[in-house]
Amino acid sequence: ENIKETRYSRNPRISRVLTEFGWVRELNEGVNRIYQEMADFFLDEPVYTESNENVRLVLTNNILMRRRRQELHTIDHVGAPAWDGLDHIQQQLLTYIINHGPARRSELSAYTKRSSGTILKRLNTLIDMELVKANGGKYDPNRTYEAILPKGNL
Repeated sequence: ENIKETRYSRNPRISRVLTEFGWVRELNEGVNRIYQEMADFFLDEPVYTESNENVRLVLTNNILMRRRRQELHTIDHVGAPAWDGLDHIQQQLLTYIINHGPARRSELSAYTKRSSGTILKRLNTLIDMELVKANGGKYDPNRTYEAILPKGNL
């Protein structure tokens, strides 16, 4: 049986009481949440195995696959032609901003391990390409950069 689809409680009375008190909304709620949150973070699906009276859950964090999925998500966001026109640093910046939300230049510098000046040049190019917008004044140390949604995603 598939634990993701099956709704089963070993003790229906406890399950009913938990539901009545509002502590649990539905059976297997946690299972669905695990699948959803792992997908949201670009991780592999969890693996459940049942033996005797035990359930084993394996959660994997394959960093290479997660980075690749984040990159594919970014390509879907900006389109392959625009992505192909970017250099490696610009691709890193855009991937970070799209997957983590608005970011300061210091965060982006730490993420890419590049100087603040290099990051600023690449960000200005992304702004000119209308892929990123800046929030805050030009000399504001807390200035953030965020992705511009394509017109189809509004």
